[in-house]
This record gives sequence, structure tokens and C-alpha cells, in this order.
Amino acid sequence: MYKLNLPTYPFRIIKKDNKHYIFDSIRKKNIFLTPEEWVRQHFVQYLIQEKKYAKGLIAVEKEIKVNNLKKRFDILVFNSKGAHEIIVECKSPKVKITQATFDQIARYNLQLKANYLIVTNGLEHYYCKMDFKNQAYVFLEECPEFKK
Repeated sequence: MYKLNLPTYPFRIIKKDNKHYIFDSIRKKNIFLTPEEWVRQHFVQYLIQEKKYAKGLIAVEKEIKVNNLKKRFDILVFNSKGAHEIIVECKSPKVKITQATFDQIARYNLQLKANYLIVTNGLEHYYCKMDFKNQAYVFLEECPEFKK
């Protein structure tokens, strides 16, 4: 797999029927290992290990409705009160982060109303704080840490 601009973690990877699977500690099952999944699993561990978010506050690949269309967010982090805190959109390292990526996560946030948006391809990471009053986002230097 790709070398990412994130810390390395000891993942459980198995090979079955000539395909690789990675154990997802949030969904508690083996997931087909794609380049995007590699990024997603690294970022989940980054949130848990480095930014101190509890596993129980993280949801991965859940369905939401956006303009009556079924969509799936990559990672959603809740705060300690159960409100949506962070949405993370993960792309393959081969995919360049563009305005379309930000448009995608902004559409998801119309429904979720999270306080922070993160876009990553494992190599580049963009962190934004929502400014709901001005319907904009402000770029941050780094990922927010868990606040109790």
C-alpha cells in the first residue's frame, strides 16, 4: 500500500481469495483494502491515537440522505454530548484534492451540521472550522483535539 503523510499503525491485514482485507476497529469487521480504505483506516487511528477521540464517538461509512439522495460519509466524529463534531472525507492518495471534494463534504454538512470538516487523501490534509453565520469555513493549521 501507499506511504501516507500520517503516523503508521499496526493494522491487522489478511489475504483471502487473493484479495487483501483490513480489520476496521470501529465497524469490527474486515473490510476490502482499497487505497481509499487505507487512508480511512489511518485517519481513524490518527483521531484515536493522536487526537484522543474515543472509538465510541466515531462512525465510519454510514448512509445519510442529501437532497433525497443516499450518500455515505467516510468518518463522522461526535462530541461528548452526542452532537456531530467532525466530518472527514477520505480520498485515495492517487486522487487530487479539488474544490469538488470540498463541495462534496459541504453538501454532507448541510445535513449533518458538524463543527469541523476535514478532507484528506492521506498525503494532503485540510482542516476547516465551520462559520455557520457567514456560511463559510475557515482553514485551520491542524486537526482539532478532543475536548471533553
